[in-house]
Amino acid sequence: MSFDVEQLDKFVLIGAAVTMLAILAVRLSSRAGLPSLLIYLLMGVALGESGVGIGFEDSQLAHSLGFAALLLILAEGGLTTNWREARPSMRLGFSLATIGVATSVTIMAVGGHYLLGLPWELAVLLGAVCSPTDAAAVFSVLRVVPLPQRLVGSLEAESGLNDAPTVVLVTLISTGAVADYGVLGTVGVIAFELVAGVAAGLAIGFGGAWLMRRVALPSSGLYPLAVLTLTLLAYGSATALHASGFAAVYVAALVLGNSELPHRAATKSFAEGVAWLAQIGLFVMLGLLLSPGRLSLSTVGTAIVAGLILTLVARPISVAVSSVVQPMPWRELSFVSWAGLRGAVPIVLTTIPLSEGVDGAERLFDIVFVIVVVYTLLTGPTLPVVARVLRVARRSEPRDLDLEAAPLERVAADLLQITISPVSKLHGVEVGELRLPQGASVSLVIRDGQTLVPESRTVLRHGDDLLVVTPRRLREATEGRLREVSARGRLAQWLDE
Repeated sequence: MSFDVEQLDKFVLIGAAVTMLAILAVRLSSRAGLPSLLIYLLMGVALGESGVGIGFEDSQLAHSLGFAALLLILAEGGLTTNWREARPSMRLGFSLATIGVATSVTIMAVGGHYLLGLPWELAVLLGAVCSPTDAAAVFSVLRVVPLPQRLVGSLEAESGLNDAPTVVLVTLISTGAVADYGVLGTVGVIAFELVAGVAAGLAIGFGGAWLMRRVALPSSGLYPLAVLTLTLLAYGSATALHASGFAAVYVAALVLGNSELPHRAATKSFAEGVAWLAQIGLFVMLGLLLSPGRLSLSTVGTAIVAGLILTLVARPISVAVSSVVQPMPWRELSFVSWAGLRGAVPIVLTTIPLSEGVDGAERLFDIVFVIVVVYTLLTGPTLPVVARVLRVARRSEPRDLDLEAAPLERVAADLLQITISPVSKLHGVEVGELRLPQGASVSLVIRDGQTLVPESRTVLRHGDDLLVVTPRRLREATEGRLREVSARGRLAQWLDE
């Protein structure tokens, strides 16, 4: 099929209009406490065959584009995750992504077969595609809910890591390879792909960070592009080794996002923008793939019951089993159980059996679509209320500094740009009280649009922008000291002692 300039013009017009509406819808969804994916899905349905009339039934193309979008979303999740804050809860996150997924798949498969009457193949596929939480939904909702960092870190780590094993499992089932490998062989394949994928991600991540620190690119705009390209290189390298590309891209992004790279803030902002674009395109496409005419009362009823099994049985039990590696109070585990947000990932996973021509794959797609819409509407808006009822919500705490870095290559130093947030305890601190490492200094303060060369008695205020020059070898210590004072005030080090 040819694609001429006239078709391109129409595509650009419709695509730009839909994207602009989707961007504006973010504000509406954030006010309602809903993941924006629901609005995007409904936009896709409205544009589809039952609405505007745009037909889209290419499951192979949906599968490929869905995976491409998930790569960008996972890369953004890794690049914007603070390893120092997420590390204490990484054990639980990894356990949820492996042991938790296995437990959830088992319970859903048994329930799907014996309670819903699905054939074993479809029942296991239902469990596999519904078990992973969605990175886009988790990252967008939980980062605006005031929670202890250990809960946010666990849920974000789970959503970033649980795509890998489920993609492998769904692919093996859809292609019939499970019958060839057997149960133990399937577990071995999944374990190999995860370990090899993580190894590839670590290699590309650390190697890429080493390269970015030493290469002098001619334009600052190339650094974000290079970092995002490295995460995609991790995916491609892992898949070439028959390992998990999803594990590789998340791990590589996590390493790069927490490395000392030039223009880190710009890189994260670029990744967030690309991820939003990927989310919009992904969810609208999945909405187009749905045929509302196929939905029957039987399908909707099956989806409601399956969602109840998932939300009230499979998820709580899988969280309880996973917590063996990192025990938490029952209130926090209850919240983790309720906050297992589903989104695009389960729907994208259903495109695998669709593209492989598995019997009943269309019904599976419809069931999962209904589950995602109904139970995201149920869980998303209620998360703040549930957090307060379970008493796991916390008051707003000083957030990390908004910190940007630019390289000063000729003197082996970095210029840090810091914005003092409205809740930072840097407010009221004198420049001399920062006690930065020897050799680092605050060179300029920007306040209300005016520049000020600071003295040791200059008092910092909310909204100030600071320019701090630090030798590269002292950058980590300088950033650490600034973050300590931002979180604990001028007596941070003495209080810690």
